[in-house]
Amino acid sequence: MSQNLTLARPYARAAFALARDAGRSAEWSQALAFSARVAADPQVQAVLGHPQLSAADAVGLVAIDGADESVQRFLALLSDNRRLGLLPEIAGLFEELRADADRVVKAKVTSASDLPAAELDSIKAALVKRFGRQVEVETAVDASLIGGAVIDAGDVVIDGSLKGKLARLQTALAG
Repeated sequence: MSQNLTLARPYARAAFALARDAGRSAEWSQALAFSARVAADPQVQAVLGHPQLSAADAVGLVAIDGADESVQRFLALLSDNRRLGLLPEIAGLFEELRADADRVVKAKVTSASDLPAAELDSIKAALVKRFGRQVEVETAVDASLIGGAVIDAGDVVIDGSLKGKLARLQTALAG
């Protein structure tokens, strides 16, 4: 997997530079996400690997309808270099670059039950203070947490759940 990321990184950077310079990051993001979903399909992977598939047909297969000409040229470059299989990694790296450029941290707050809006606002404010960036919060409910919440913000995971506290207590008592 890390080799795929290594191979995908220069393509993602190039795609992001093209999108940013054209002021079309959102359109590129949508087009790459679509192409990545298509390229990740096992049936499509089998077709993309076929030696008789032309570059134009490959691009037509993975491109979103009405894709910008620059997106199509980018996909054609990937096809020429036999790199369409890297689209899931390229799309993921593109999104990381976009979020970093927009100075946005994406955080997922998973709680045992739905959190009140005031509590979510408080969590968001604390994350903004911690990261010094705008924060986009996505929520999820996982009843197995028993109580509290787990906050996953990129490289930072804060486990304030009762389930996590019990697990840490059990480890401390066993050790």
